[in-house]
Amino acid sequence: MKIIKRNGAEAVFDINKIIMAVTKANDAADEKVRMTPLQIQRISQSVQIACEEMGRSPSVEEIQDLVEKAIMAHGAFEVAKEYITYRYTRSLLRQSNTTDDRILSLIECNNEEVKQENANKNPTINAVQRDYMAGEVSKDITRRILLPKEVVDAHEAGIIHFHDADYYAQHMHNCDLVNLDDMLQNGTVISGTLIEKPHSFSTACNIATQIIAQVASNQYGGQSISLTHLAPFVQISREKIRKTVEKEMQEFGIAPSEESVSKVVEDRLREEVRRGVQTIQYQVVTLMTTNGQAPFITVFMYLNEAKNEQEKKDLAMIIEETLRQRYEGVKNEKGVWITPAFPKLIYVLEEDNVREGTPYWYLTRLAAQCTAKRMVPDYISEKKMREFKLSKGEESGHGDVYTCMGCRSFLTPDRSGNGWDNVANAGNYEPGKPKYYGRFNQGVVTINLVDVALSSGRDVTKFWEIFEERLELCHRALQCRHERLKGTLSDAAPILWQYGALARLPKGEPIDKLLYGGYSTISLGYAGLYECVKYMTGKSHTDEEAKPFALSVMQKMNDKCLEWKTAENIDYSLYGTPLESTTYKFAKCLQKRFGLIPGITDKSYITNSYHVHVAEPIDAFTKLRFEAEFQQLSPGGAISYVEVPNMQNNIDAVLEVMQFIYDNIMYAELNTKSDYCQVCGFDGEIDIQEDEDGKLVWVCPQCGNRDQSKMNVARRTCGYIGTQFWNQGRTQEIKDRVLHL
Repeated sequence: MKIIKRNGAEAVFDINKIIMAVTKANDAADEKVRMTPLQIQRISQSVQIACEEMGRSPSVEEIQDLVEKAIMAHGAFEVAKEYITYRYTRSLLRQSNTTDDRILSLIECNNEEVKQENANKNPTINAVQRDYMAGEVSKDITRRILLPKEVVDAHEAGIIHFHDADYYAQHMHNCDLVNLDDMLQNGTVISGTLIEKPHSFSTACNIATQIIAQVASNQYGGQSISLTHLAPFVQISREKIRKTVEKEMQEFGIAPSEESVSKVVEDRLREEVRRGVQTIQYQVVTLMTTNGQAPFITVFMYLNEAKNEQEKKDLAMIIEETLRQRYEGVKNEKGVWITPAFPKLIYVLEEDNVREGTPYWYLTRLAAQCTAKRMVPDYISEKKMREFKLSKGEESGHGDVYTCMGCRSFLTPDRSGNGWDNVANAGNYEPGKPKYYGRFNQGVVTINLVDVALSSGRDVTKFWEIFEERLELCHRALQCRHERLKGTLSDAAPILWQYGALARLPKGEPIDKLLYGGYSTISLGYAGLYECVKYMTGKSHTDEEAKPFALSVMQKMNDKCLEWKTAENIDYSLYGTPLESTTYKFAKCLQKRFGLIPGITDKSYITNSYHVHVAEPIDAFTKLRFEAEFQQLSPGGAISYVEVPNMQNNIDAVLEVMQFIYDNIMYAELNTKSDYCQVCGFDGEIDIQEDEDGKLVWVCPQCGNRDQSKMNVARRTCGYIGTQFWNQGRTQEIKDRVLHL
């Protein structure tokens, strides 16, 4: 059995250390009340058993809590007092160097918690270590100076989660939709160098990757771009290539037919599109931003976003090439084609591509093949989104279709209806048209719904009282996020605020006007709806008797967001948090406070957002239909998924799920597996097995390889694909997943 030390490092459980600590406390007590060596042995053994029953690696603090309780259970209160005093004294001594210890453990790569905090960061790389080290300093400053004590205490107790505290000391925002169209059409500035409008598709793609890298280095969340913004440059390249071909024909003294010239032009154009798309795919995968990882980038593919029929056909060409290259994958260090984590792809299902016989059905079938092999693209239903995302003056069925910011965070519809009269000074402003590109999210604070339920002791009245208090605590924490961004000068991130990614503000101007009126959003996250409802009602929220309570919880959070928005003119929005490492943290905190409760706290994770529990048997169509209702109540961000086996030989079934998504739910994905063992060449699903000490490890089923550095594993983690492995909580969640198809 392993334990997690205070600096995050992993160590082997040693019962002798417990015996030694209790013996010291025992010796410090009056001789009349001391325990016998046999009692100390029994106390230590009971603690060991309790740790083993956790089913995960306990922390030192949890072990010490168990020791205290065991001593008191033996009636040795004086000894317990001495033990508590000793703990307190040691705690005071540690306060001065906790951050130092954590940083040193990062450098030596033995901090197990941080090593697997982010499934797309390799913690052994210098750039990642540097980012984590800076993050530890930021978190320390945030805890001690920048945040109110009540917020810090609630965060550390797992009552709420104050996201991205490692970036909070700086004036940085979360995620955004990059206004790539403005930057390409009207120019931008990168590192002090003027970048003018490109004169070819391939150049536009190259500039786009530079923009992506710059944006990623000036924020901490995901960003999204649209392929539509690259489509106009296909025609520019077409015209350029035609002139070259015609000149070549003249020089050779040839007078070919128009049909022959057009064929040569289109062949060369397709080759340029291929090279341009390849530039984006490989640059994104191989780029490393200042925070030590590839950019968290989402690429949006929406045919009806094109301005005219020719642009739509050119966009279709780009989408086709993007899907073909993603289907192929990228080569790993052994030269084997594998699934890359980025860019994430989103394909919009529309009337002219969703059924056989429609003009762009061939693209949808290609998307299905790509999903079956590489887990992307994910799917947005134009039909359902037009029902729900209504800007000012729009009616259901005629709303807006736009991409999420990163994996699932959605902007609120344009409540100005006219792009806020171009408050951001965008060069591509269209009067009277709703605006999405160039907008952003200020940050997230998540409420632990399971903790609310357990704190109420199943008393419904008390539940709503505690819920109200916790929501107001989240509100105060979100206000801290907002206030931290207020006063930020455009000079802090010129690529964002001065050169078009989000705005074109003058130098020295604060970004404050972009924080109000709904131009940007701020997110109230939530997690653990399933466990919350299960504890309060005794049933899963998929049960018809429990579902009304689940919906009332969702409605309460939406009502609070509306209340805050009305009072402050800030767009608070409810967000289905994609917990990654925090799912483990929340679970550990719940176990520490409430013990092991069957079906509630007996796992090393809690369920993300409104999702059906990963181990609950349910078919794909029932799951999507059920979650669609909850997705509507999570307007600030949500995604649903179905877990499927290898579907590469059953593309028709994938297409059937996609068509169901189009008719029933706004945003969904299909999860499969894509693994490779570098030792034996196994190309299938790498297993998760439990070691003798209770730790979950990845094992090749063919050769038994356990070395994570010699295998490629890709799993959907929280909307994004993760490829750098996960902490024990998330690993258990992945192991527990059942198939829905």
